[in-house]
Amino acid sequence: MQIIDAAALDELLDYPALIEALRAMFREGCDMPTRHHHTVEVPGGAPGTLLIMPAWQAGGMMGVKTVTIFGGNAARGLPSVLGQYYLMDATSGEPLALIEGTVLTRWRTAAASALASDYLSRRDATRLLMVGAGSLAPHLIRAHSAVRPIREVRIWSRDINNAESLAARLKVPDVKLSPVESLQGSAGWADIISCATLSEAPLIKGEWLSAGVHLDLVGAFRADMRETDDAALARARIHVDTMAGALSEAGDILLAIEAGAISEVDILADLYALTQGESAGRNGADDITLFKSVGAALEDLAAACLVYKRHAERVQDSPSK
Repeated sequence: MQIIDAAALDELLDYPALIEALRAMFREGCDMPTRHHHTVEVPGGAPGTLLIMPAWQAGGMMGVKTVTIFGGNAARGLPSVLGQYYLMDATSGEPLALIEGTVLTRWRTAAASALASDYLSRRDATRLLMVGAGSLAPHLIRAHSAVRPIREVRIWSRDINNAESLAARLKVPDVKLSPVESLQGSAGWADIISCATLSEAPLIKGEWLSAGVHLDLVGAFRADMRETDDAALARARIHVDTMAGALSEAGDILLAIEAGAISEVDILADLYALTQGESAGRNGADDITLFKSVGAALEDLAAACLVYKRHAERVQDSPSK
């Protein structure tokens, strides 16, 4: 069985290949049972979340990811999201690989947003606003830059020091990165707004949005969390990664439905429909589009299969063989 760590993932993966792997997996489909979602009490602190996410393709590969999400980890010097991925042969059950899941999750999450952007954002989008400066932010910036000609990125964080740090250390060819303090002004400036926060209250307001902008909502992963207000949902052509996930966990959508700002029929399509050509995605240059991601085991399986294939090829080509 292969053991593939975080450093190896960053060497084995690139966004163009990973985005296409996800596109193919969404087109083909796979078996993906409802993921287990458990609350873990933390004495004296906010509760954490344990996710168990299985998926398989008959006659192909199968895998399961375990993920923990603990918002208090920043104070412990740890990432908020930690995980492992166990890949197996779906014909025999043979163990194939144990893959570091935290970095795998970042890669596949950003790739799913870029895949959606490929259908929903304007082809000439050059300006990206990154809301949040955590571990996902550099991945989202690189992923969006892989499908659109991004030339300028503004980074906003509740702590401007975090935005300044990310802008200083992240290097993306031909892209200017700068920290900003004004979220409202940058929201109106952007062609694409990508949000990756643990916010429980709206950050992006619908009245701030310019015609043609694409909203990419990644961070709020529970039904009581949100990164946008009702007005943003009401103005947008709404798309999601999976319908089941969006209607059970996506607070941005569920809270807007509860408030009467939108209804379920306003969710136009998921990534299955987009990749199979069943939805037009963006209709015109002035459309405001919105993609809400809650994550899907299908995405992890696609990423793990690509990693396993490339790692096996590297081992096969090694001089020691």
